[in-house]
Amino acid sequence: MHNIKSNFDKVFHTIKSLNIPEFNIDGNIRRPGMSSLFTDIEVISLVIVAEYMSLDSENWLFKKIKNDYKDDFPHIIDRTRFNRLKRQLFPFIEKVRQQLAAEFLEFEDYFIIDSMPLEVCKIAREKRSQVCRESFETAPDKGFCASQNFYFYGYKLQGICSANGIFHSIELTKASIHDTTFLKKMNGQLSDCVLIGDKGYLSSSLQLDLFHSANIKLETPKRTNQKNYKKQEWVFRKTRKRLETLFSQLCDQFMIRRNYAKSFQGFKTRILAKITALTLVQYINKFDFNRPINNLKVNIT
Repeated sequence: MHNIKSNFDKVFHTIKSLNIPEFNIDGNIRRPGMSSLFTDIEVISLVIVAEYMSLDSENWLFKKIKNDYKDDFPHIIDRTRFNRLKRQLFPFIEKVRQQLAAEFLEFEDYFIIDSMPLEVCKIAREKRSQVCRESFETAPDKGFCASQNFYFYGYKLQGICSANGIFHSIELTKASIHDTTFLKKMNGQLSDCVLIGDKGYLSSSLQLDLFHSANIKLETPKRTNQKNYKKQEWVFRKTRKRLETLFSQLCDQFMIRRNYAKSFQGFKTRILAKITALTLVQYINKFDFNRPINNLKVNIT
């Protein structure tokens, strides 16, 4: 489980077996004239391996490879270029995630939606922090997390997953953006299904809009002071916990709340890489070892 080379080989061959059209036979998608000694599939594979093994420090990772795996990675590029390429390959990491998820989601009818706060820094440092503030459109801001009852400075990770725990859609939004704003964008991505959410998505107009436009039944609990209050059925309450558990696994094993990025591009690439690593472990659990897909602290080789 702790061998970087064996994990790298497993991830590399799994990604290559997906036959994503954008990758050519050598796994390289860069412009002509750029070095192809360390291909783009290898860059993506090493990114995912680092997240799977909870190796958040690229400096430590490259020192480890140089000291203990020098013969296994003879053509590896330097750390600075690796970091730059990782950010450039963001669209292709997302394609890998979507392709992995597509193997699970073909016949799914029930999905769960929720969000979680991602702090960039503590509230006390928000005015002097320059992290991710290179552009106003993507800069972090202050928001409130109702479930944990605290204010935070950063972003929200909006997610939709299947009842089995496979992420269908993800998006980073500013902390002040209401959860229903993300849900309104889902009309073209989901249809003919039941979508389970918490009280943050309670809106009769939104429920009608989703039902008429995409045949999506939005199932949310009612507030106790509403007319005709009725407690949500236990099966929906239990199913909703699946996404909450996924968020907890992202925080615990994949350390999604630990941030070393300075730019928004670097920040969102780190978040995507962690979720892609989680989905890849689920894929290997199901199709290679036939074991429960959400047992994530396991050996993948």
